[in-house]
Amino acid sequence: MRFVDESMQVEACESASLGIQKVAATAELDDDGKQRRTGNVWTASAHIITAVIGSGVLSLGWAMAQLGWIAGVTTLLVFSGITLYTSSFLADCYRSPVTGKRNYTYKEIVKNNLGGTMYVACIVAQYGLLCGALVGYTITVSTSMVAIKKSNCFHKRGHEASCSFSYNPYMIGMGILEIFLSQISNFHKLSMLSVVAAVMSFGYSSIGVGLALARVISGKGGKTTLTGVEIGIGISAADKTWRMFRAFGDIAFAYAYSQVLVEIQDTLKASPPENEVMKKANIVAVATTTTFYLLCGCLGYAAFGNNAAGNLLTGFGFYEPFWLVDLANACIVLHLVGAYQVYSQPVFSAVESLVVGRWPNSDFVTKEYGIGSGNNSQGKCSINLFRLAWRSSFVVFATFLAMMMPFFNDVLAFLGAIGYWPLVVYFPIQLHIVKSKMRTRTWSWLGLQLINSVCLVVAVAAACGSIQGINDGLKKFKPFEVKE
Repeated sequence: MRFVDESMQVEACESASLGIQKVAATAELDDDGKQRRTGNVWTASAHIITAVIGSGVLSLGWAMAQLGWIAGVTTLLVFSGITLYTSSFLADCYRSPVTGKRNYTYKEIVKNNLGGTMYVACIVAQYGLLCGALVGYTITVSTSMVAIKKSNCFHKRGHEASCSFSYNPYMIGMGILEIFLSQISNFHKLSMLSVVAAVMSFGYSSIGVGLALARVISGKGGKTTLTGVEIGIGISAADKTWRMFRAFGDIAFAYAYSQVLVEIQDTLKASPPENEVMKKANIVAVATTTTFYLLCGCLGYAAFGNNAAGNLLTGFGFYEPFWLVDLANACIVLHLVGAYQVYSQPVFSAVESLVVGRWPNSDFVTKEYGIGSGNNSQGKCSINLFRLAWRSSFVVFATFLAMMMPFFNDVLAFLGAIGYWPLVVYFPIQLHIVKSKMRTRTWSWLGLQLINSVCLVVAVAAACGSIQGINDGLKKFKPFEVKE
């Protein structure tokens, strides 16, 4: 009897232990069976800021110079409002209103609400823009690294020295670094990287603003006008028009982050409701970026006037204070290293989901190999062989394209032009109309169509301007031979 009692006690203890383990396992999972999400308004804001405040913020002084004070400031405020307005429509579509089921990606939302044809169009626009951005980031990082080298060269050897450096080693270095960072398994583990990248974006933007403000205060500011660059010697009416189109496009695309909004929202905790938290994150992020955009654009224009350069930092030359310009370029590099991951994760996830669905029993595709002590292969440090091979190959290919086509930034501008309108404006508005069952030809419907039409015109105009840039780039095209 004593033996039986002891056996029963052991079984009871084992049963209790298993129960505790099941409860613990359940506590670590969300309502969809996936690992519990831990994101909040601040991590989501950091992701958005990392995606939005790119090095393009430094071109806003040039954009202001093309448009002038009135149109420039108005355009910045209008597009910030449009972005905030349409992003709230997307946030409300994350969960199905009937079943509460999550939509994990932008394309899922479009497929479930607008149908198959719109689903295909969304895939083309979203992933084309994301992949193009990665190539553009690689080029921009190499440009900033070369700027640091040139700055130091001029400082040591004099301003008349011949300082020329190849972009290729820095593109290769960027590619190698991103191969390692791309092994971060998913969006949920990017929070710290996004926070660092967001801080870096504030860093170089603040340096540009500070240098511009110092120039204005010293009385060396350039000539500015209400209507921007004036038609006259060196600039025709046609040139003025094309520049204005590109400026409108630069400002509009500077606010575009809808292509990663749903993936960011999928990192948020379930309580409070994700759409409420995401809307707060949108407000924080858009308000922050608009403040920096106004500072960079207005002070950049005030500092250099109608002769503002395409990059605010290069307007100060590669001279003194050389260390401060170097620091700003280093911040650009660190920011884009993080932004690369924010833009690449949706691409990685899409391909990996397809492959896992096709070969669910393959160890090469699904098995995780833990790194370090312990047997927890699902922990923070693990390697999946397919993920390693696919993501590394993708980064290598993106780096190869960057080295082969260094004028790809003009191509990226074109991709941004054709991707901005459907992703930031058209799809969110159509989703809102369908979700709210809005009747056609009502005042609300007409107002949404007006926003739709205006943004379409801006996108087409910017696309035409970028095609002109691509044409100029092709005339000077020499693969793998880029020095500055």
